[in-house]
Amino acid sequence: MVLIYVLGALSVLVPAVLIPVLATRWVPAALASRAAERLRVAVAGLTEAVGRIGAALVVLLAGSAAVVTVCWPLGEALSRLEPSVDSAVFDYVHARRVDVWADINSFVTAIGDRYPLKWVTVVAAVGFAIAWRHRRWWIPLIALPLQFVVEQYTQQILAVTVNRGHPPTDVGTYPSGGCARVMLTFGIIAVLAGLTWNIPRRGRIAIATALAVLVSVEGYTRIYAEKHWFTDVLGGWVFGTLLLSVLVLTVLVAEGRVRPPRRAAGAVPVEVAATA
Repeated sequence: MVLIYVLGALSVLVPAVLIPVLATRWVPAALASRAAERLRVAVAGLTEAVGRIGAALVVLLAGSAAVVTVCWPLGEALSRLEPSVDSAVFDYVHARRVDVWADINSFVTAIGDRYPLKWVTVVAAVGFAIAWRHRRWWIPLIALPLQFVVEQYTQQILAVTVNRGHPPTDVGTYPSGGCARVMLTFGIIAVLAGLTWNIPRRGRIAIATALAVLVSVEGYTRIYAEKHWFTDVLGGWVFGTLLLSVLVLTVLVAEGRVRPPRRAAGAVPVEVAATA
């Protein structure tokens, strides 16, 4: 029984320690990498060809398809762990359930349900549209409901294609929609907040850490409340992270906030070369 409480504490402590480390060491290196530069070149080319909105639409559609392409085989692989991993975790938790702790987890895990997040989405969309009234106010008014719809339908596509079933106590299946919805809803709110106000770097890291803790706790409560298999939660974390990346890039492209690609060293503009 102690192990269950330890894992609950770790669901808070691990992301609270890991995210600041990744944000200070890994993220700057990733942004300066060759892959990131190629992505900026592709976005610049798309924007020049079809405009910001067209480029954002291409990023959204292509990125969503890529997420399904990655998460489909992942789900098939994770479903093979059901007899050896999922059933063992489920039986362990089920045999050691405590009513008070179960009630707390059932209350907390409801934050990932669709109904409360619908209201969060609507209120945040209207609030940011008002805050953006002197700029592209329609971006938050579209981006927040869009993340809700995109998550729902891509998750349903994966649930149908993988079709792995669910625990005997609930109908939750792969990938965990609760984890993904929490990550996408509050992740897009955090990005829009960063575009609205000049938040210092430490503040942005704190927000990212809080989001990671919230998603991690949501995964823990989904398992303890017996709504999902353990590997459904793992899949939900991967699915939510990938889809959030796609939607964040979509918003940044539409807002024109993607850093332009670096000019190749030694490159000479055509006009200058012709004159010479």
